[in-house]
Amino acid sequence: MVAGITALVSGVSVFVNSYGVHAVPSPAVYTTAKNLVAFAVLGIGTAVAVSRRSSGSPSAGSRWVDVPERSSCTPGKTGAGGPGMLHLAGLAYVGIVGGGIAFVLFFDGLARTTATPAALDRDSLVIWVALLGIPFLHERLNGWNLGAIALLLAGEAVLSLRAGHLAWSRGDALVMASTVLWAVEVVVARRLLAGIAPATISLVRMGVGGVTLVVYLAATGSLAALTSLGAAAVGWVLLTGLLLAAYVATWMTALARARAVDVTSMLVASVVVTAVLQAVAGSASLAPQLGGLALVAAGALIVAWRAPERVPL
Repeated sequence: MVAGITALVSGVSVFVNSYGVHAVPSPAVYTTAKNLVAFAVLGIGTAVAVSRRSSGSPSAGSRWVDVPERSSCTPGKTGAGGPGMLHLAGLAYVGIVGGGIAFVLFFDGLARTTATPAALDRDSLVIWVALLGIPFLHERLNGWNLGAIALLLAGEAVLSLRAGHLAWSRGDALVMASTVLWAVEVVVARRLLAGIAPATISLVRMGVGGVTLVVYLAATGSLAALTSLGAAAVGWVLLTGLLLAAYVATWMTALARARAVDVTSMLVASVVVTAVLQAVAGSASLAPQLGGLALVAAGALIVAWRAPERVPL
């Protein structure tokens, strides 16, 4: 259910960011500002959740700041003598790569393409996570998993053909590179979430990622542009930063309590949300995409129906 909320937020975010990224001259500056806003929002949300838990007022947010309970679905423990270094290495990857470098690649690519191709490239995440999850998370794919992924990929293929998205551009390459980096981050985060609260990893991702992006701007001579954004640009940054905070919070919460392949399968449904919003905005017709969107929706519904039954893993 939480992964479904993440898909909804993601679909809205891809649509909104396709406009917001053009409101700021530099995609890197836009990404940095947006991620810093997300970090601030996550920090406030964490403080509120901790305060409510301490005062004896439990809420859904309290599960976000608690270490997930170990269960049969929890990845294996790290060997003795090395958990500290392995955790630090994993957190470094989540923050520097997942929260920094991958964002620069994605939004640089998004600035060179449109929302639908970017969403389709990004949604190949399920393929990479499925491949990495087998050896590194020991996740097994059975018949319904393969059937659901086949429907999701078939829907993506139909949407690509309908959109005329056949040529491979520089923007596509950048978005795909960020997708692969995020796939590795999913595997790393899934293992870290066996003993670290989703809130902690979320804050590391956006906090360390924000520092990484600021360093990148300083190294490229673009840091001054970060403090000279116009009113319109600030508005887009605040809106997309809020969406990013919601995405990260729900994504980490879902990933802490479900298999990586199931969570990323649900995320593919975000393309349906993006397509509907584009149709409402008049930038794309929905009718030619109905076949592909129906296939994607069917694949996501199969995951939502069968995934909860997979206990124990």
